Amino acid sequence: MVEHNDEKQLDHIFHALADPTRRQMVRMIASRERTVSELAEPFDMSLAAASKHIKVLERSGLLERTVQGRIHTCRLNGDVMARALEWLRFYERFWTRQFDALERELYKAKKEEH
Repeated sequence: MVEHNDEKQLDHIFHALADPTRRQMVRMIASRERTVSELAEPFDMSLAAASKHIKVLERSGLLERTVQGRIHTCRLNGDVMARALEWLRFYERFWTRQFDALERELYKAKKEEH
């Protein structure tokens, strides 16, 4: 059973991933750490607007930020991403079982036709 805190975190994770800009930022930090400026650079938006996206990712736990002087560096939190993946895998298994059962029934019906 998913606990209330886990549900809240999943809400934040999927909210953060619902936006294409934030998904692209996650892709960027998946390959290596990036500064806030590097994350903002490919997008046609102000640094302040990009920073708002980064804060949403940070609140979800997907992104961790470290600050050294004026440099803010962001990295992906794989543990949080793994929680979302675990939730999705549960439903993947559910639907796989459903489709397997449907396939068996269709196979039986076709066999009875002949």
